[in-house]
Amino acid sequence: MKFLIQLLILLTVSTAAVAQVKTLVHKEEKRKYLVYAPASYAANPDQRYPVVFNFHGGGMTMAEQMLYTQMNKAAERHQFIVVYPSGIKQDWNVGFGQSYLDGTDDIGFAEALLAKLTQEFRIDSQRVYATGLSRGGFFALRAAAELPHLFAAVAAVGAPMPEPVVQHHTKPGKVGMMLIHGTADKVVAYGGKSTGYLSAEATYSYWLKQNGIAATAVAPRLINPDTGDGTDVSYQELSNGAQSVALITVREGGHTWPGADPFNVGLPIGLTSRDIDGNEVIWQFLAKHRK
Repeated sequence: MKFLIQLLILLTVSTAAVAQVKTLVHKEEKRKYLVYAPASYAANPDQRYPVVFNFHGGGMTMAEQMLYTQMNKAAERHQFIVVYPSGIKQDWNVGFGQSYLDGTDDIGFAEALLAKLTQEFRIDSQRVYATGLSRGGFFALRAAAELPHLFAAVAAVGAPMPEPVVQHHTKPGKVGMMLIHGTADKVVAYGGKSTGYLSAEATYSYWLKQNGIAATAVAPRLINPDTGDGTDVSYQELSNGAQSVALITVREGGHTWPGADPFNVGLPIGLTSRDIDGNEVIWQFLAKHRK
């Protein structure tokens, strides 16, 4: 999903101006990432901060992900650090489109990046989280599966569980999991894709099982404060007391980040829900979890 350069001009960039562009060499490849720390960080030298990895969609840049999701504002409100890593050729190794085992070592990159961030920033190691959109969401799910000892919780937007991750997922660690997905998503189907990825509902069931949570019936909470946006939201969540698994279904929602500016550049990305603020919902879920 590629956004036009006008996105960089039209969106408010006041928070982006203080984000730091940094580099890390991993396997002889220079990798870039953006880091945003809230204003309070410098004023509280004894405080450790949670960190959220926000992985961009396929074809997007780290800057576009930052400006589109506007997660820096949530980081300022809730006092966490947010990092926007950059994938090689603006992509992530999620197991389809490139070899799961022999393709780009993005898992190693994520691990090395967290180690570097821990050296350079006061990171609360018990509160390391990930989120992402589309290919970035798929990769956040892979990170949860392969690095459960590092990530306390993950939230994927428009990206259910990739089948190659299911096939290779052998680590037993428990990770809080949230999935946000639109039923009218034409880019990544809510109902899944054979040999590609599970459905949203199957992903929800998968992570319930991984976290040892009984798949009991629960009435979803309906959310529809904006009756004019063409969408409504259902929210269901189950917990084992330490980890939760949540599925947010955006009825008639597209391949979009809820609450974001509804940019459409000719791609079939569909409707953006105004019924929830994606960043707020994601943070409230992530923040409940500790390693």
